[in-house]
Amino acid sequence: MALKSSKANSPLVPNELDSAVLTHYVVTKNKVYKDKAYEIAENNPSEIHEPEALYQAVQKSLFDVTDIPFPGPPKGKEKFTFIDLFAGIGGFRLALQNLGGLCVYSSEYDKYAQKTYFANFGETPFGDITKEETKSFIPPKFDILCGGFPCQPFSIAGVSKKNSLGRKHGFEDEKQGNLFFHVAEIIEKHRPKAFFLENVKNLVSHDKGNTFRVIKATLEELGYSFNHRVLNGKHFVPQHRDRTIMVGFDKQVFGEDITFDFDLVKLPEADKQIKSILKSDVDPKYTLSEHLWNYLQGYAKKHKEKGNGFGFGLVNLDGISRTMSARYYKDGAEILIPQNGSVPRRLTPDECAALQGYPVNAGHKSFRIPVSDNQAYKQFGNSVVTPLIEAVGKEIVKHIKS
Repeated sequence: MALKSSKANSPLVPNELDSAVLTHYVVTKNKVYKDKAYEIAENNPSEIHEPEALYQAVQKSLFDVTDIPFPGPPKGKEKFTFIDLFAGIGGFRLALQNLGGLCVYSSEYDKYAQKTYFANFGETPFGDITKEETKSFIPPKFDILCGGFPCQPFSIAGVSKKNSLGRKHGFEDEKQGNLFFHVAEIIEKHRPKAFFLENVKNLVSHDKGNTFRVIKATLEELGYSFNHRVLNGKHFVPQHRDRTIMVGFDKQVFGEDITFDFDLVKLPEADKQIKSILKSDVDPKYTLSEHLWNYLQGYAKKHKEKGNGFGFGLVNLDGISRTMSARYYKDGAEILIPQNGSVPRRLTPDECAALQGYPVNAGHKSFRIPVSDNQAYKQFGNSVVTPLIEAVGKEIVKHIKS
Protein backbone atom coordinates (compact mmCIF):
# COMPACT_ATOMS: atom_id res chain seq x y z
CA MET A 1 0.00 0.00 0.00
CA ALA A 2 1.55 3.28 -1.08
CA LEU A 3 1.22 6.39 1.07
CA LYS A 4 1.66 9.96 0.03
CA SER A 5 4.92 10.89 1.75
CA SER A 6 8.49 9.64 1.87
CA LYS A 7 9.82 12.41 4.12
CA ALA A 8 11.52 11.24 7.28
CA ASN A 9 9.86 13.76 9.60
CA SER A 10 6.83 16.02 9.74
CA PRO A 11 7.30 19.81 9.73
CA LEU A 12 5.42 19.73 13.04
CA VAL A 13 8.23 17.65 14.61
CA PRO A 14 11.22 18.00 12.28
CA ASN A 15 13.74 16.67 14.80
CA GLU A 16 14.31 12.90 14.71
CA LEU A 17 14.87 12.56 18.44
CA ASP A 18 11.77 14.60 19.32
CA SER A 19 9.70 12.55 16.89
CA ALA A 20 10.96 9.33 18.47
CA VAL A 21 10.22 10.48 22.03
CA LEU A 22 6.77 11.85 21.18
CA THR A 23 5.64 8.76 19.25
CA HIS A 24 7.10 6.34 21.79
CA TYR A 25 5.23 8.09 24.58
CA VAL A 26 1.88 8.07 22.80
CA VAL A 27 2.22 4.45 21.67
CA THR A 28 3.66 2.94 24.87
CA LYS A 29 2.65 5.41 27.61
CA ASN A 30 5.95 4.50 29.27
CA LYS A 31 6.92 7.08 31.88
CA VAL A 32 10.53 7.22 30.63
CA TYR A 33 9.24 9.34 27.69
CA LYS A 34 6.56 11.40 29.46
CA ASP A 35 8.37 14.56 30.61
CA LYS A 36 10.24 15.00 27.35
CA ALA A 37 7.07 14.34 25.31
CA TYR A 38 5.16 17.10 27.14
CA GLU A 39 8.12 19.45 26.75
CA ILE A 40 8.12 18.80 22.99
CA ALA A 41 4.39 19.47 22.74
CA GLU A 42 4.53 22.63 24.85
CA ASN A 43 7.39 24.07 22.80
CA ASN A 44 5.82 23.20 19.47
CA PRO A 45 5.35 26.32 17.27
CA SER A 46 1.84 25.24 16.29
CA GLU A 47 -1.19 25.69 18.52
CA ILE A 48 -1.17 21.98 19.38
CA HIS A 49 0.32 21.47 22.83
CA GLU A 50 -0.93 18.03 23.93
CA PRO A 51 1.24 15.04 22.96
CA GLU A 52 -1.66 12.93 21.66
CA ALA A 53 -3.10 15.75 19.54
CA LEU A 54 0.32 16.63 18.16
CA TYR A 55 0.89 12.97 17.36
CA GLN A 56 -2.34 12.78 15.36
CA ALA A 57 -1.38 15.94 13.46
CA VAL A 58 2.03 14.50 12.62
CA GLN A 59 0.47 11.31 11.22
CA LYS A 60 -1.97 13.37 9.18
CA SER A 61 0.79 15.60 7.77
CA LEU A 62 2.96 12.63 6.77
CA PHE A 63 0.47 10.07 5.52
CA ASP A 64 -2.96 11.69 5.37
CA VAL A 65 -4.11 9.00 7.82
CA THR A 66 -4.42 8.87 11.59
CA ASP A 67 -4.71 5.13 12.17
CA ILE A 68 -2.00 2.62 13.06
CA PRO A 69 -2.27 -0.55 10.96
CA PHE A 70 -0.38 -2.78 13.41
CA PRO A 71 -0.79 -1.56 16.99
CA GLY A 72 0.53 -3.65 19.83
CA PRO A 73 -1.58 -4.70 22.80
CA PRO A 74 -2.83 -1.87 25.05
CA LYS A 75 -0.48 -1.10 27.95
CA GLY A 76 -1.41 -3.42 30.81
CA LYS A 77 -2.79 -6.09 28.48
CA GLU A 78 0.55 -7.27 27.13
CA LYS A 79 1.92 -10.75 27.83
CA PHE A 80 5.52 -9.52 27.77
CA THR A 81 7.61 -6.49 26.78
CA PHE A 82 10.49 -6.21 24.33
CA ILE A 83 12.79 -3.71 22.65
CA ASP A 84 13.49 -3.72 18.92
CA LEU A 85 17.11 -2.87 18.04
CA PHE A 86 18.36 -2.46 14.45
CA ALA A 87 14.64 -2.57 13.84
CA GLY A 88 14.63 -2.12 10.06
CA ILE A 89 10.99 -1.98 9.01
CA GLY A 90 9.70 -3.99 11.95
CA GLY A 91 9.92 -7.71 11.12
CA PHE A 92 10.71 -8.65 14.72
CA ARG A 93 8.05 -6.27 16.01
CA LEU A 94 5.32 -7.67 13.81
CA ALA A 95 6.20 -11.22 14.90
CA LEU A 96 6.37 -10.53 18.64
CA GLN A 97 3.25 -8.34 18.65
CA ASN A 98 1.42 -11.32 17.15
CA LEU A 99 2.42 -13.21 20.30
CA GLY A 100 1.03 -10.53 22.61
CA GLY A 101 4.23 -8.55 23.15
CA LEU A 102 4.40 -4.79 23.72
CA CYS A 103 7.36 -3.02 22.12
CA VAL A 104 8.59 -0.38 24.58
CA TYR A 105 11.56 0.92 22.57
CA SER A 106 12.76 0.77 18.97
CA SER A 107 15.94 1.92 17.28
CA GLU A 108 16.82 2.15 13.57
CA TYR A 109 19.46 4.32 11.92
CA ASP A 110 18.13 4.52 8.34
CA LYS A 111 15.67 7.40 7.82
CA TYR A 112 13.73 5.61 5.07
CA ALA A 113 13.29 2.52 7.21
CA GLN A 114 12.16 4.81 10.04
CA LYS A 115 9.52 6.13 7.68
CA THR A 116 8.16 2.68 6.87
CA TYR A 117 8.27 1.70 10.55
CA PHE A 118 6.25 4.79 11.53
CA ALA A 119 3.69 4.18 8.77
CA ASN A 120 2.95 0.70 10.15
CA PHE A 121 3.49 0.94 13.89
CA GLY A 122 2.87 4.63 14.55
CA GLU A 123 6.29 5.08 16.07
CA THR A 124 9.50 6.74 14.91
CA PRO A 125 12.44 4.56 15.98
CA PHE A 126 15.30 6.25 17.80
CA GLY A 127 18.40 6.70 15.65
CA ASP A 128 22.06 5.87 16.22
CA ILE A 129 22.22 3.28 19.01
CA THR A 130 25.89 4.07 19.63
CA LYS A 131 24.93 7.48 21.10
CA GLU A 132 24.39 7.73 24.83
CA GLU A 133 21.45 10.09 24.28
CA THR A 134 19.73 7.42 22.20
CA LYS A 135 20.36 4.73 24.83
CA SER A 136 19.19 7.01 27.65
CA PHE A 137 15.55 6.54 26.61
CA ILE A 138 15.62 2.74 26.85
CA PRO A 139 13.17 1.81 29.65
CA PRO A 140 14.90 0.32 32.70
CA LYS A 141 13.10 -3.02 32.48
CA PHE A 142 11.80 -5.17 29.63
CA ASP A 143 11.57 -8.91 29.02
CA ILE A 144 13.26 -9.54 25.66
CA LEU A 145 15.94 -7.72 23.68
CA CYS A 146 15.64 -8.55 20.01
CA GLY A 147 17.09 -7.48 16.71
CA GLY A 148 19.23 -8.29 13.73
CA PHE A 149 22.48 -6.40 14.18
CA PRO A 150 24.02 -5.35 10.83
CA CYS A 151 24.85 -8.23 8.54
CA GLN A 152 27.48 -6.78 6.22
CA PRO A 153 30.62 -7.22 8.32
CA PHE A 154 29.86 -10.93 8.64
CA SER A 155 28.16 -11.84 5.34
CA ILE A 156 29.93 -13.69 2.54
CA ALA A 157 29.21 -10.84 0.13
CA GLY A 158 30.24 -8.21 2.65
CA VAL A 159 33.49 -9.94 3.53
CA SER A 160 34.39 -10.47 -0.14
CA LYS A 161 33.73 -6.82 -0.93
CA LYS A 162 35.78 -5.56 2.01
CA ASN A 163 38.65 -7.93 1.21
CA SER A 164 38.74 -6.72 -2.38
CA LEU A 165 38.91 -3.14 -1.16
CA GLY A 166 41.57 -3.91 1.43
CA ARG A 167 39.22 -3.04 4.29
CA LYS A 168 38.79 -4.67 7.67
CA HIS A 169 35.71 -6.71 8.46
CA GLY A 170 34.04 -8.52 11.36
CA PHE A 171 34.95 -7.13 14.78
CA GLU A 172 37.88 -5.31 13.17
CA ASP A 173 35.44 -3.17 11.18
CA GLU A 174 35.43 0.13 13.03
CA LYS A 175 32.01 1.36 11.92
CA GLN A 176 29.78 -1.71 11.86
CA GLY A 177 31.53 -4.63 13.49
CA ASN A 178 31.50 -3.10 16.94
CA LEU A 179 27.74 -2.57 16.99
CA PHE A 180 27.35 -5.98 18.61
CA PHE A 181 29.15 -4.65 21.67
CA HIS A 182 26.49 -1.95 22.07
CA VAL A 183 23.94 -4.76 22.18
CA ALA A 184 26.02 -6.48 24.86
CA GLU A 185 26.27 -3.22 26.82
CA ILE A 186 22.47 -2.81 26.80
CA ILE A 187 22.00 -6.43 27.90
CA GLU A 188 24.47 -5.94 30.75
CA LYS A 189 22.80 -2.74 31.96
CA HIS A 190 19.12 -3.68 31.65
CA ARG A 191 19.33 -7.47 32.11
CA PRO A 192 16.34 -8.57 30.05
CA LYS A 193 15.08 -12.07 30.74
CA ALA A 194 16.10 -13.12 27.24
CA PHE A 195 17.82 -12.00 24.05
CA PHE A 196 16.71 -12.97 20.55
CA LEU A 197 19.19 -12.13 17.79
CA GLU A 198 19.40 -12.80 14.05
CA ASN A 199 22.24 -12.58 11.55
CA VAL A 200 23.43 -14.08 8.28
CA LYS A 201 24.25 -17.77 7.95
CA ASN A 202 27.94 -16.99 7.47
CA LEU A 203 28.22 -15.47 10.94
CA VAL A 204 29.01 -18.92 12.35
CA SER A 205 32.01 -19.51 10.08
CA HIS A 206 33.31 -15.96 9.65
CA ASP A 207 37.02 -15.53 10.36
CA LYS A 208 37.39 -19.29 10.94
CA GLY A 209 34.74 -19.12 13.65
CA ASN A 210 36.51 -16.46 15.73
CA THR A 211 33.79 -13.82 15.31
CA PHE A 212 31.08 -16.18 16.50
CA ARG A 213 33.20 -17.40 19.41
CA VAL A 214 33.60 -13.80 20.60
CA ILE A 215 29.84 -13.17 20.38
CA LYS A 216 29.03 -16.37 22.27
CA ALA A 217 31.70 -15.82 24.93
CA THR A 218 30.66 -12.19 25.47
CA LEU A 219 27.03 -13.09 26.11
CA GLU A 220 27.90 -16.07 28.31
CA GLU A 221 30.24 -13.89 30.37
CA LEU A 222 27.26 -11.63 31.06
CA GLY A 223 25.53 -14.58 32.72
CA TYR A 224 23.29 -15.69 29.88
CA SER A 225 22.79 -19.05 28.24
CA PHE A 226 23.54 -19.21 24.52
CA ASN A 227 21.97 -21.43 21.89
CA HIS A 228 21.93 -20.99 18.16
CA ARG A 229 20.82 -22.64 14.97
CA VAL A 230 20.78 -21.83 11.27
CA LEU A 231 17.13 -21.89 10.20
CA ASN A 232 15.65 -21.56 6.73
CA GLY A 233 12.70 -19.31 5.99
CA LYS A 234 11.58 -21.68 3.21
CA HIS A 235 9.37 -23.47 5.76
CA PHE A 236 7.15 -20.39 5.89
CA VAL A 237 7.65 -18.52 2.60
CA PRO A 238 8.66 -19.55 -0.95
CA GLN A 239 12.23 -18.32 -0.53
CA HIS A 240 15.51 -20.04 0.35
CA ARG A 241 16.76 -17.89 3.22
CA ASP A 242 19.18 -19.32 5.81
CA ARG A 243 19.77 -17.19 8.88
CA THR A 244 21.63 -17.68 12.16
CA ILE A 245 19.22 -17.36 15.11
CA MET A 246 20.65 -16.85 18.61
CA VAL A 247 18.67 -17.15 21.85
CA GLY A 248 19.75 -16.79 25.47
CA PHE A 249 18.23 -16.47 28.95
CA ASP A 250 19.39 -14.72 32.11
CA LYS A 251 20.79 -17.40 34.41
CA GLN A 252 20.18 -15.14 37.43
CA VAL A 253 16.46 -15.55 36.73
CA PHE A 254 16.17 -19.05 35.25
CA GLY A 255 19.10 -20.87 36.85
CA GLU A 256 22.38 -22.22 35.54
CA ASP A 257 20.81 -25.09 33.62
CA ILE A 258 18.50 -22.98 31.44
CA THR A 259 18.76 -23.74 27.74
CA PHE A 260 16.75 -23.26 24.55
CA ASP A 261 15.85 -26.29 22.46
CA PHE A 262 15.49 -25.30 18.81
CA ASP A 263 13.91 -28.70 18.14
CA LEU A 264 10.77 -27.35 19.81
CA VAL A 265 10.36 -24.69 17.11
CA LYS A 266 7.61 -25.90 14.81
CA LEU A 267 8.72 -25.74 11.19
CA PRO A 268 5.99 -26.54 8.63
CA GLU A 269 6.77 -28.65 5.59
CA ALA A 270 8.77 -26.64 3.05
CA ASP A 271 6.22 -26.91 0.26
CA LYS A 272 5.60 -23.24 -0.54
CA GLN A 273 5.36 -22.12 -4.18
CA ILE A 274 6.35 -18.67 -5.32
CA LYS A 275 3.33 -18.44 -7.62
CA SER A 276 1.19 -18.20 -4.47
CA ILE A 277 2.50 -14.71 -3.70
CA LEU A 278 2.52 -13.27 -7.23
CA LYS A 279 0.07 -10.62 -8.39
CA SER A 280 -1.94 -11.24 -11.55
CA ASP A 281 -1.97 -7.66 -12.78
CA VAL A 282 1.49 -6.10 -12.67
CA ASP A 283 2.59 -2.71 -13.97
CA PRO A 284 4.79 -3.08 -17.09
CA LYS A 285 7.47 -0.96 -15.38
CA TYR A 286 8.57 -4.09 -13.48
CA THR A 287 9.43 -5.90 -16.73
CA LEU A 288 13.16 -5.77 -17.50
CA SER A 289 14.29 -3.78 -20.49
CA GLU A 290 15.56 -5.78 -23.48
CA HIS A 291 18.99 -4.23 -22.90
CA LEU A 292 19.19 -5.33 -19.24
CA TRP A 293 17.88 -8.82 -20.04
CA ASN A 294 20.50 -9.28 -22.78
CA TYR A 295 23.20 -8.05 -20.42
CA LEU A 296 22.19 -10.51 -17.67
CA GLN A 297 22.14 -13.42 -20.13
CA GLY A 298 25.56 -12.46 -21.47
CA TYR A 299 26.97 -12.09 -17.97
CA ALA A 300 25.66 -15.50 -16.94
CA LYS A 301 27.04 -17.15 -20.07
CA LYS A 302 30.48 -15.63 -19.55
CA HIS A 303 30.71 -16.92 -15.98
CA LYS A 304 29.32 -20.33 -16.88
CA GLU A 305 32.11 -20.74 -19.44
CA LYS A 306 34.60 -19.99 -16.66
CA GLY A 307 33.01 -22.60 -14.44
CA ASN A 308 31.49 -20.08 -12.04
CA GLY A 309 27.94 -20.22 -10.74
CA PHE A 310 27.18 -16.54 -11.10
CA GLY A 311 24.06 -15.59 -13.01
CA PHE A 312 20.47 -14.51 -12.84
CA GLY A 313 17.80 -16.55 -11.06
CA LEU A 314 14.81 -17.25 -13.30
CA VAL A 315 12.27 -18.66 -10.87
CA ASN A 316 10.40 -21.96 -11.25
CA LEU A 317 6.89 -20.79 -10.35
CA ASP A 318 6.13 -24.14 -8.68
CA GLY A 319 9.22 -23.83 -6.49
CA ILE A 320 10.98 -21.27 -4.32
CA SER A 321 13.23 -18.34 -5.07
CA ARG A 322 16.81 -17.61 -4.21
CA THR A 323 17.55 -15.38 -1.24
CA MET A 324 16.40 -11.81 -1.80
CA SER A 325 19.14 -9.33 -0.94
CA ALA A 326 19.29 -5.59 -0.36
CA ARG A 327 20.81 -5.21 -3.85
CA TYR A 328 17.60 -6.39 -5.49
CA TYR A 329 16.82 -2.81 -6.51
CA LYS A 330 19.79 -2.78 -8.90
CA ASP A 331 18.55 -5.29 -11.48
CA GLY A 332 16.38 -7.87 -9.71
CA ALA A 333 18.72 -10.55 -11.06
CA GLU A 334 18.50 -13.05 -8.18
CA ILE A 335 14.70 -13.39 -8.45
CA LEU A 336 13.24 -12.94 -11.94
CA ILE A 337 9.66 -13.92 -12.74
CA PRO A 338 9.16 -15.54 -16.19
CA GLN A 339 6.46 -14.04 -18.41
CA ASN A 340 4.90 -15.74 -21.42
CA GLY A 341 5.94 -14.06 -24.65
CA SER A 342 8.00 -11.41 -22.88
CA VAL A 343 11.25 -10.86 -21.03
CA PRO A 344 11.04 -11.59 -17.29
CA ARG A 345 10.13 -9.09 -14.62
CA ARG A 346 11.27 -8.33 -11.12
CA LEU A 347 9.03 -8.65 -8.08
CA THR A 348 6.84 -5.73 -7.06
CA PRO A 349 7.40 -4.27 -3.58
CA ASP A 350 4.16 -5.90 -2.38
CA GLU A 351 5.40 -9.26 -3.63
CA CYS A 352 8.70 -8.69 -1.82
CA ALA A 353 6.71 -8.04 1.35
CA ALA A 354 4.82 -11.31 0.88
CA LEU A 355 8.08 -13.15 0.18
CA GLN A 356 9.26 -12.13 3.66
CA GLY A 357 5.96 -13.05 5.30
CA TYR A 358 4.51 -9.56 5.75
CA PRO A 359 0.72 -9.29 5.45
CA VAL A 360 -0.40 -8.07 2.03
CA ASN A 361 -3.83 -9.66 1.78
CA ALA A 362 -6.28 -7.01 0.54
CA GLY A 363 -8.98 -8.54 2.74
CA HIS A 364 -6.94 -7.78 5.85
CA LYS A 365 -4.60 -4.99 6.84
CA SER A 366 -1.70 -4.81 4.42
CA PHE A 367 1.77 -3.64 5.28
CA ARG A 368 2.19 -0.03 4.19
CA ILE A 369 5.04 0.95 1.87
CA PRO A 370 5.49 4.75 1.99
CA VAL A 371 8.87 4.84 0.21
CA SER A 372 10.14 4.51 -3.37
CA ASP A 373 10.44 1.09 -5.01
CA ASN A 374 14.22 1.19 -4.68
CA GLN A 375 14.05 1.89 -0.96
CA ALA A 376 11.38 -0.78 -0.53
CA TYR A 377 13.59 -3.37 -2.27
CA LYS A 378 16.46 -2.52 0.07
CA GLN A 379 14.20 -2.70 3.12
CA PHE A 380 12.63 -6.07 2.35
CA GLY A 381 16.00 -7.45 1.23
CA ASN A 382 17.40 -6.58 4.66
CA SER A 383 14.39 -7.88 6.58
CA VAL A 384 13.70 -11.08 8.47
CA VAL A 385 11.13 -13.73 7.51
CA THR A 386 8.49 -12.66 10.01
CA PRO A 387 6.67 -15.99 10.51
CA LEU A 388 10.00 -17.72 11.21
CA ILE A 389 10.76 -15.11 13.87
CA GLU A 390 7.27 -15.63 15.30
CA ALA A 391 7.76 -19.41 15.46
CA VAL A 392 11.01 -19.05 17.43
CA GLY A 393 9.53 -16.24 19.53
CA LYS A 394 6.63 -18.44 20.54
CA GLU A 395 8.99 -20.88 22.26
CA ILE A 396 10.98 -18.04 23.88
CA VAL A 397 7.79 -16.59 25.35
CA LYS A 398 6.87 -20.01 26.79
CA HIS A 399 10.19 -19.99 28.64
CA ILE A 400 9.87 -16.52 30.10
CA LYS A 401 6.25 -17.10 31.15
CA SER A 402 6.92 -20.49 32.73
